[in-house]
Amino acid sequence: MTGPSGRREALAQAARTLSEAGVASPEHDAAELLAHVLGTERSRLVLVDEVPVDVQERYAALVARRAAREPLQHLTGVAWFRHVELRVGPGVFVPRPETELLAGWAIEQAGLLGGPDGPVVVDLCTGSGAVAKAVADEVPGARVHAVELDESAHGWAARNLAGTGVDLRHGDMAGAFDDLAGTVDVVTCNPPYIPLDAWESVAPEARDHDPHLALFSGDDGLDAMRVLEARAAVLLRPGGVVGAEHADQQGTSAPAVFSGTGRWTEVRDHHDLAGRPRFLTARLAR
Repeated sequence: MTGPSGRREALAQAARTLSEAGVASPEHDAAELLAHVLGTERSRLVLVDEVPVDVQERYAALVARRAAREPLQHLTGVAWFRHVELRVGPGVFVPRPETELLAGWAIEQAGLLGGPDGPVVVDLCTGSGAVAKAVADEVPGARVHAVELDESAHGWAARNLAGTGVDLRHGDMAGAFDDLAGTVDVVTCNPPYIPLDAWESVAPEARDHDPHLALFSGDDGLDAMRVLEARAAVLLRPGGVVGAEHADQQGTSAPAVFSGTGRWTEVRDHHDLAGRPRFLTARLAR
C-alpha cells in the first residue's frame, strides 16, 4: 500500500495526466474517478489516506481512458441531472449540465399550465430520458411521455425511466404521439443540432463516443428543429409551449424556425449560465 499521502499523490498525478491530455476539468475528473474505484463519493475522499495497490492499478487504467477522451460518465456509468441519477454508457448521449436549464423551464411551465388532471408533457428525442425523468421527479402530477428513435439510446432510456410512470415509446419524433394531438401542455426537445461540416469542432468526448444521430442535423444543423416545429404544432393544445435546446451559434437561426411559420407567439431565446444562447421557447397561437 501507499503511505498516508497516497490519496493526494494519486489525485495530483492523475490531474496532471488529464490536464496534459486537454481534459477540461482535470481535478474534478481525477477525483470522480478515484471516488468511483474506491466505492465512495467525491466529497468523502478527504477521509481516505491510503489507496491500495490494486485500487491504484484500476485507477490508473481509468485515468488513461479518460486521458484518451473517453467520457467521464462512460467510465463511472452514472450521470447526475438535476435531482435524478441516470445510467449512461456507449450508445447514448451523455446529458450536459446546460440542458438542466431547459428541464427547469419545462418543470416551471408544467406547474403553470396543468389542468385538474395534471399537465401533459412530451419529451421528443429523449435520449437517456434525462428531461423526462426530471419532470416526472419534480412535477409528481404530470403525465409525462417520451420518445427515442435510436435503439441503443432507447434501451438506456428504458432503464432510466423504469418505475417512473413515464410513457416511453420507440420511434421517430416526426410521427410520434398521434394519440395526444392537440392535448399537450409542454413539449421539450434536445434535438441534434450540429451542422455536418462542424465535425472537427466537436469535442472528442462527444464526436467519438456519443451517437451521431444525437449530434448532427443537416447542413445548417436545423433539420431536426424544423421537424420539431411541425410536430409541436400538432401535439400542443392552443396556448401550449415548446422548448428546445440549440447550439450557441443558433441563437437567431433556431428561433427563426418558429417565428417564420406564423404559428407561434412569444418566441424567445434563453442564455445558459455562461451567457451563451442555449434554448428557445415558443407558445402555440390560440
